[in-house]
Amino acid sequence: MSVTFFHNPKCSTSRNALALVRERGVEPTVVDYLKHPPSRATLQALVASSGQGALYLVRTKEPLFKELHLDAPGVTDEQLLDALATHPVLLNRPVASSPRGTRVGRPIEAVLEIL
Repeated sequence: MSVTFFHNPKCSTSRNALALVRERGVEPTVVDYLKHPPSRATLQALVASSGQGALYLVRTKEPLFKELHLDAPGVTDEQLLDALATHPVLLNRPVASSPRGTRVGRPIEAVLEIL
């Protein structure tokens, strides 16, 4: 099965989720999203395959989230996608995607749902 794992190697949650996927015998394509940010189109596809809104992929505790007023009422998925594409630090981590869907690994076991 093809799995893409958007990863921040400095994040212990991301490292633990990646280890969990590998323990299941899956070697994902690992993307260090801070060095190689996903395109807006990729982000849009991740949102669509998650079955959630764009906010699902956003690190709402990241200070930049409030600085950009993304917590304001009425912020749209389109605005969130634009912000994610411009500021990859806003991407929640880790994000695992496969033909079975997309999950944010919080808790890390959530990534198992798409294996």
